[in-house]
Amino acid sequence: MLNLADVQSEVQNDATITGNTLFIRPKVLLAVEREIMFHRNWSKFIVMLLVLATALAGFNVSAPTLAQSSPGLIVIITPSHDNPFFKAEADSADAAAKALGYETLVLVHDDDPNLQDQHVDQAIALGAKAIILDNAGADASIAAVRKAKDAGIPTFLIDREINETGLAASQIISNNYQGAVLGAEEFVRLIGEEGKYVELLGRESDTNAHVRSQGYHDVLDEYPDLELVAQQSANWSQTEAFDVMETIIQAHPDILGVISGNDTMAMGAMAALQAAGMTDVVVVGFDGSQDVMDAIKAGTIAATVLQPVAQFGPLAVEQAHTYITTGELPAEEKASIDCILITPDNVEEYFNFAPVG
Repeated sequence: MLNLADVQSEVQNDATITGNTLFIRPKVLLAVEREIMFHRNWSKFIVMLLVLATALAGFNVSAPTLAQSSPGLIVIITPSHDNPFFKAEADSADAAAKALGYETLVLVHDDDPNLQDQHVDQAIALGAKAIILDNAGADASIAAVRKAKDAGIPTFLIDREINETGLAASQIISNNYQGAVLGAEEFVRLIGEEGKYVELLGRESDTNAHVRSQGYHDVLDEYPDLELVAQQSANWSQTEAFDVMETIIQAHPDILGVISGNDTMAMGAMAALQAAGMTDVVVVGFDGSQDVMDAIKAGTIAATVLQPVAQFGPLAVEQAHTYITTGELPAEEKASIDCILITPDNVEEYFNFAPVG
């Protein structure tokens, strides 16, 4: 059974408060739930609640208290902030909402639809005025968005779309296909029109992973002498990409390039290639994360495709504010923003997903 020290440690590690914003990754809540389900004992249930309450009281965690002049609460839910892309979009949305006077609650779902559902329930219980959501799956998130709508709370989707229209207030996404075409064209320019290459795919449940792969292949498949020797998912993970590439390298030590569905996987692939002494293999990513921008400057990654993530959050907040104050929604539910190819020639012009200056 968890003790007070364990719970306090979890809360200290996984919850922070900055101004009017509570950011929490509720591992401790899930741990408590597991204890309750395991023991199925009401006396232990009460003890666990007391332990949790004491730990939270010691950390001074509470739901946002709305100032009298505040126009309300906006809840921002994204995947894990371990990926700088998602942290940047959450931070930009948070800053935009605060600039308009809103209280904010920033949560992460770690690509877990069940956890996402819990966060949506929390937003409903708190009477949020709007939800800004980078969702946990194109199909798995439909029910959560519908639930929020039924509760009278509009959901403004960013980065990832869902496979149903008429539920979200808006869906603001990158033009992933256009960006993938840019990345693939640069990849061919760098490795040439013949040779072996590898593709690292994103999470199977993510529509963006499929769209980017399609964009890549609509270019690469035009070159019959380019041979795809391995195509494998690394689930957007740097660690998983490292492990996958280690295995691929053993079977295909003569590859010329790796084209990746995102930047974190590109970083993992690059690390595996460097560990194997294969420093001349071309790696191209997708996102425009600062880690990869720095790697481009260092010459260890060749190129990436910048998603305009710095625009997603503020635009969604602006749409939410318009709806809250006027009841008006965008004329079109879906908005697509073009991506930008980043190479050594223009990498100095961008920082943290946005143009410099």
